[in-house]
Amino acid sequence: MMGIAYRLVAQMKRLLRQEEGVIHKDWGGRLPIALVYPNTYYIGMSSLAVHVLYRWLNQPRDVVCERVFHSVETHPQKEELPLSLESQRPLQEFSALAFTVSYELDYFHIVDILRRAGIPLLAAQRDETWPLMIAGGPAVSANPEPLADILDIFAVGEAEALLPSLLEVLPEACHVARPRALDLLAALPGLYVPMRHNAPVRRVWQRDLDASPAMTQIYTPHTEFGDRGLIEIGRGCWRSCRFCLTGFTYRPTRYVSMEVVLNLAREVQKYRDKVGLVSAAVSDHPQIDPVVTELRRMGLKVAVSSLRIDSLSETLMRALAESDTQTLTIAPEAGSPRLRQLINKPQDETRLLEMVSLAARYNFPQLKMYFMIGHPGETDADVEAIVDLISAVRARFPRHIVINATPYVPKPHTPFQWAAMAPADVLAARIAYLEKRLQPWRVTVRSDSPAWAEVEGALARGDRRLGKVLIEMERTSLREWKRALKRAGLSVQEYLRARSYDETLPWSVVDSGVTRAFLAREMQRAQETMTQTAPDEAEGCLL
Repeated sequence: MMGIAYRLVAQMKRLLRQEEGVIHKDWGGRLPIALVYPNTYYIGMSSLAVHVLYRWLNQPRDVVCERVFHSVETHPQKEELPLSLESQRPLQEFSALAFTVSYELDYFHIVDILRRAGIPLLAAQRDETWPLMIAGGPAVSANPEPLADILDIFAVGEAEALLPSLLEVLPEACHVARPRALDLLAALPGLYVPMRHNAPVRRVWQRDLDASPAMTQIYTPHTEFGDRGLIEIGRGCWRSCRFCLTGFTYRPTRYVSMEVVLNLAREVQKYRDKVGLVSAAVSDHPQIDPVVTELRRMGLKVAVSSLRIDSLSETLMRALAESDTQTLTIAPEAGSPRLRQLINKPQDETRLLEMVSLAARYNFPQLKMYFMIGHPGETDADVEAIVDLISAVRARFPRHIVINATPYVPKPHTPFQWAAMAPADVLAARIAYLEKRLQPWRVTVRSDSPAWAEVEGALARGDRRLGKVLIEMERTSLREWKRALKRAGLSVQEYLRARSYDETLPWSVVDSGVTRAFLAREMQRAQETMTQTAPDEAEGCLL
């Protein structure tokens, strides 16, 4: 046990020595908050949310915030105590644990962190002698119910809008009896407190991104983006793709002004020579061409998180090529015009192929294309259309092509929240078909596991009963997941099935700001597209 602790502390100190921008504070007289990312250090430090929350939580003089990860470099051993990175303290020494949760599959890691820390897993079993537990992020902000019996409080919305009022109340809430603390927090906007039954909770959002810009705080080589500083240039998306959680839960679309982006880039330039621009669709920023032109004039390289073919300019593509970008990434999401219309991402194929030809002319070493498999209404013909599209792409792009064929999980607060998820065996068969068809053209096909996608789907669309399943699991594996479901008397299909419009959905405890009637109309329009434009051969249609 001592040997494990010694190795962990040594690993943490080695990481700290290689970081720039760390905030060290003395604990004396300050409220200690652990910022917990329930995955590895590498993945967590790749998340801009960790940087933003770390900076914001450390701004008050009377608060000290330190980072905690599910694991530092390797998978943690069962007896390994979770420690904070900055001072190597155990979680029980903190007054509050703030989880930022991007992915549903990290719910398993949340339970594991609490178990290894020796903290009771059920909120009802914890009094004021235990840390308060708060969770936010895209996954739990959309549907907190699977964790509602485990964590105390859920932040519904954007941190910049939530934190000022939370940080005013939190010092008192951490030093009073737990029932009183929950009462105090349930009265704040954007906080869902399951034990106080204060649903539905309306999502809160930051109106002016210039007032609180998001950028990298800590620079480390041990992350996917170790060679650059990240700057958020926009939030939300106005295009309303029917499958997309971001497009419906981060409304309205907002942009960071060019002046602020360039000022932030000057800060990045103190540490790195490359800027990573982050947004749902970087190419949609109304000033993207002058922004990247000025960044290049400043001597900075440019990278982007995502692009839209219909707003991608040659100016932006040239800036990426000049910045030694190795991979140009685009996301058609579906192969056929019919299915792209159905999901409301009707990208023009001629325009797409023009951009592919331009990418070839600028000598990008690799082209990556994202598709989702298992959209509502998808047929075998739609999968074949991916093959046809890649054939046309290959004729124009001679270098390496990678496609990500990701199993589609219908998410809450989108028009497809009522749709059934495609069965894992159908997803696996269609992904295998793509691999077989595209292999002769030297196209790499990557995909997530359809079986694990089903688990993600159950957790994304799940209710409070899944908390017991998470607690029952002795280890994270598909076999253990199925065993725990069975012991709880539950079935994964209960969560992946189609829902009726008059059904009360588990995630109705959250008010995303988009009306149920609007989402229902969008779903009905999608169904009309299925009926009007579906191929004559209906065999294999995922309805």
